[in-house]
Amino acid sequence: MLKATEKIWHNGRMIDWNDAKIHVLAHVTSYGSSVFEGVRCYATEAGPRVFRVREHARRLHDSAKIYRIEIPYSIDQLSSAMIDIVRVNKLDSCYIRPLVIRGYGDLGVLPTKDTPIETYIACWEWGKYLGAEAMEQGVDVCISSWTRLAPNTLPVMSKAGANYMNSQLIRMEAAINGYSEGIALDAAGYVSEGSGENVFVVRDGKIHTPPLGASVLPGITRDTVIQLAQSLGIPIVETLVPREMLYIADEVFFSGTAAEVTPVRSIDRIIVGAGRRGPITEKIQSEFFAIVEGKKPDTHGWLTPVPQPVGAR
Repeated sequence: MLKATEKIWHNGRMIDWNDAKIHVLAHVTSYGSSVFEGVRCYATEAGPRVFRVREHARRLHDSAKIYRIEIPYSIDQLSSAMIDIVRVNKLDSCYIRPLVIRGYGDLGVLPTKDTPIETYIACWEWGKYLGAEAMEQGVDVCISSWTRLAPNTLPVMSKAGANYMNSQLIRMEAAINGYSEGIALDAAGYVSEGSGENVFVVRDGKIHTPPLGASVLPGITRDTVIQLAQSLGIPIVETLVPREMLYIADEVFFSGTAAEVTPVRSIDRIIVGAGRRGPITEKIQSEFFAIVEGKKPDTHGWLTPVPQPVGAR
């Protein structure tokens, strides 16, 4: 259950957590008309740092544009608001959820000028999405019977609430069958992504990851992994990945704001590699956490400081 914080940002002002409510007949409740982001803030010796805040704000704008939702706040304004909500709630580390919805006005499939756009930003404490032990031991996953959204249906480059009904089916099916997560295939039968994570496959020292055309979300952490691999001299390529390649991979790992960098231990009960985190996954994971936790210089400019009150550590 979410641990409530004090304030939520709503349309440019701070409101109490329990005052962040919508009407049952808001457009979003009937039609799923929302876009959102997931952003991490990490505790460092120098204070809290929000990870790639501007990239997340930009993707929120991209998601909204695809669905013709006009956000009345700029990328810079949203970035500043995300920093402010962490500061106001006095958190050292947390998960940040910007959310843009079509609110209460007219109720029909076609949004009208009388359907308001509501913007919220909340944050709360959240640990390791797939479990702390998974970071080393890995997780057991299955290939889902549910296919990811096909091209020209629901646009997967938008991080939209409606898209995640598909993700829920993938995740629920996996849980019912005793797996931590599911990996879905795209409409052509190639590997796409997890319910909320991008997928990376290691074979003979080279990392493969599905391209955006395989119905994958353009993950911010996915992009981070690609940049880290390049800086570490690890070959990485975006390419179609056949299902069977997962079974013969040396390593498989997930990336995502919630999942961060999480190794996969088995797929459909077939052990991946040595059945735990592999050396390339460990290199990527170690480099990632060293940067976001402030143990290595942030040469990429990914971390934004959260101003602290005078006299605070």
